[in-house]
Amino acid sequence: MKLPNEVLKTSAGVSVEEGRSPTVVPAPAAVDPELSKRPHRRRFTGQEKLRILAEVDQASQTGGIGSILRREGVYWSTLSRWREQRTAGMLQALTPAKRGPRPAAPNPPAAELAQLRRDNTRLQQRLDRAEAIIELQKKVSELLGISLDPPNPDDQT
Repeated sequence: MKLPNEVLKTSAGVSVEEGRSPTVVPAPAAVDPELSKRPHRRRFTGQEKLRILAEVDQASQTGGIGSILRREGVYWSTLSRWREQRTAGMLQALTPAKRGPRPAAPNPPAAELAQLRRDNTRLQQRLDRAEAIIELQKKVSELLGISLDPPNPDDQT
């Protein structure tokens, strides 16, 4: 004898009410907190590579190199490749550099030329100011009726 609102369970885990079609209930997704959503490749900077190589070079105990490799998560082949790069001088090239345009190499004649141009500009301004003062003095002397001595051609410097 069946009750009218009784829910029946089938062997597939699908619940069926009497007179209705089966309802599928999705199982909750098991999420592993240890794993990231998307794997990414680990990248070592030049400084990290040099640090690991220095530690490996210092390792003197039996199994010391293996323990360093396990701790850092690096394979022996990677270590060999880094050693080759260090020998070729490529790891020093991987150190971070300042971004932007490269500054020009210092050029002593250009620096001297720039200094002389600044001095020339400063002296030109002083000369213009002195000439303006002399012109003002001439106008004041004309207004007051004071005669100025004509310049002596022998005193020109």
